[in-house]
Amino acid sequence: MAIKLIKSVALSAILATVSLPVYSDGLAGSYLAARQASYGSDYAAAARYFSQALTNDPTNPALQENAVLAYLSLGQIDRAMPIARKMVSDEHQSQLAEMALTAGLVEDGNYGDLIARLDSGGVGPLVDGLMRAWSEIGRGAMSDGLAAFDAVSEEPGLGGFAAFHKALALASVGDFEGANAIYLDGSMNGVQLTRRGVMSEVEVLSQLDMNAEAIARIDDAFGADLDPALRAMRDRLVAGEVLPFTYVRSAADGIAEVYFSIANALRNEANADYTLLYARLAEYLRPDHTEALLLTAELLESLGRYELASETYQRVPADDPSFHAAEMGRAEALREAGRTEAALEVLESLTRSHGNVPYVHTALGDLRRQERNFEGAVQAYDTAISLYETLEQRQWFLLYARGISHERLGEWEKSEADFRQALELNPEQPQVLNYLGYSLVEKQIKLDEALDMIERAVAARPDSGYIVDSLGWVLFRLGRFEESVAHMERASELMPVDPVVTDHLGDVYWAVGRKLEAQFQWRRALSFVDEETEEEAKPDRIRRKLEVGLDVVLEEEGAEPLAALDGD
Repeated sequence: MAIKLIKSVALSAILATVSLPVYSDGLAGSYLAARQASYGSDYAAAARYFSQALTNDPTNPALQENAVLAYLSLGQIDRAMPIARKMVSDEHQSQLAEMALTAGLVEDGNYGDLIARLDSGGVGPLVDGLMRAWSEIGRGAMSDGLAAFDAVSEEPGLGGFAAFHKALALASVGDFEGANAIYLDGSMNGVQLTRRGVMSEVEVLSQLDMNAEAIARIDDAFGADLDPALRAMRDRLVAGEVLPFTYVRSAADGIAEVYFSIANALRNEANADYTLLYARLAEYLRPDHTEALLLTAELLESLGRYELASETYQRVPADDPSFHAAEMGRAEALREAGRTEAALEVLESLTRSHGNVPYVHTALGDLRRQERNFEGAVQAYDTAISLYETLEQRQWFLLYARGISHERLGEWEKSEADFRQALELNPEQPQVLNYLGYSLVEKQIKLDEALDMIERAVAARPDSGYIVDSLGWVLFRLGRFEESVAHMERASELMPVDPVVTDHLGDVYWAVGRKLEAQFQWRRALSFVDEETEEEAKPDRIRRKLEVGLDVVLEEEGAEPLAALDGD
């Protein structure tokens, strides 16, 4: 869906037409603090300071707009409403105010007044059209509601959304035949292919006594690797249970689904802070909308508001089928906030409560690997792998990650076996090709095979600095120094402050006789070394090269001299 279908493409567009206030010293403190909080997406502080400023200047439209924005971003719609009403009474037009006020009317079930608001303004073309349709259904005018969905479908680019919501509306009143006909007629233009779309269709099929078709729909869409929610749904169908239709139970649920549909469509198109508003409205109107909660938390993570994200993930109840996903998200948010021990505790607890879910153990393995607990990572990956009856292509990363952990533990045979099995599942995966090829180069074994692997990896990812560096390095190891130069220079362009790549460039320059340039690159490499890269970059070795040159260092290490390697 194109963003232009909504009135505003980003918060900057919403606020651009509002002039900013100029304050005397008495009001400047709260205003400046609020502005600073807004820039950092610190919504709680922004709401507090803008509200303080409003007590001194209650009719200023910029302060009103920003206060409403902060409260909407926090999901505190009820606190935004009084300010929004004041804006309307002051005749200040505002999309944000309309969002807050329409949510209040939906919550109150006041669909007649909501339709009147839509007639006089509204939120945006797609939202307004679908909201009007659901409002007609909410006040008991089903035929008018269906006609309103049809009217939205005539707008360019909106047909899929309109068809999907019309199917949900029919199913919400028990017309499952009518809903299924829409799922089948192709008018949704792919909207029904989302996870939520498929699951709603499955419930419709089950209501029509078509459990076999519903099972096939799950299998076609998701394969055998099902998350707990999908697994539970499939198991109930296999047991012959008729699934209730839960995705929309009322007009209010339908409007919540409108906001979620918009947020889900915008997540890869618009700014995260703008998309967040729609996700917040969805969860406000339907607090048990787990997917809206998860989306809200993901958006907050992307904005760097890790504590808010963690709090949002924690709102998913323990008996919800998506609880494991919420806890995995919470662990990641805690890690990003620097609370690694808390993140590990969350995942370790989850392995006890959801120990039959492979990617719970995978997530624990990933975090342990990031923390350099490679033995613990291998244990977690072993458990995850054991839970799969057969490994499919998508499990390549699990084997790849375990292979890295084995390699860091010095268990090369196990590592190589994992990498090669990952390539059996996904033969041209560039990350695996690169890591295995580079490892073979470092071990000075199977260099021709390593070169072939890395060349295939570069062909797949020509702009990856790490992979281009690997190609330059294998050529260096093969003594093809002149050929290596261009690739190492390209890798350095792609990763200009990476100490390992810069060090490699220095070695290549030394090998072709450009010794002053080599020393310059080694000095640069030293300047880039930090705590995270120190082990791999080997700064003491770089210092020794600066003292005596690469040839002497190789001799001290018992390695072959460059002259013996020179392919020329």
